[in-house]
Amino acid sequence: MRESVQAEVMMSFLVSEELSFRIPVELRYDTRDPYAVRLTFHLPGDAPVTWAFGRELLLDGINKPCGDGDVRIAPTEPEELSDVHIRLQVGGDRALFRAGAAPLVAFLDRTDRLVPLGQERDLGGFEEHLDEALGKILAESRQNEQNAG
Repeated sequence: MRESVQAEVMMSFLVSEELSFRIPVELRYDTRDPYAVRLTFHLPGDAPVTWAFGRELLLDGINKPCGDGDVRIAPTEPEELSDVHIRLQVGGDRALFRAGAAPLVAFLDRTDRLVPLGQERDLGGFEEHLDEALGKILAESRQNEQNAG
């Protein structure tokens, strides 16, 4: 069974109302993290930057404004399948990207053929790996608290 899906799409990086430029963005979905998609932005002159967020958030954001916090996704024209705005925020820094809905839908369709939406839990071993990862995070957190205190 294939373990991942990836695609490259061109997005507009909207620097301001007057300035934007097209950049390649790699979309990736991996069955080892079946709830998430990863977008790697290749900005000129900078190292690539990868963001991971919910696959369902990307799917919902194509049709209606979604997201709360660091990632917000919304269609540019809510009445029709159109371009999509993806806003990423870290602290006070924001980046706004515009992508065509069609390549995003095609990518999500491929992820759905690999792992149908809603069947992520059925992947063998995912819950076990999640529990293991959470256990490590909690142990590190406790260790850091003990070292600080």
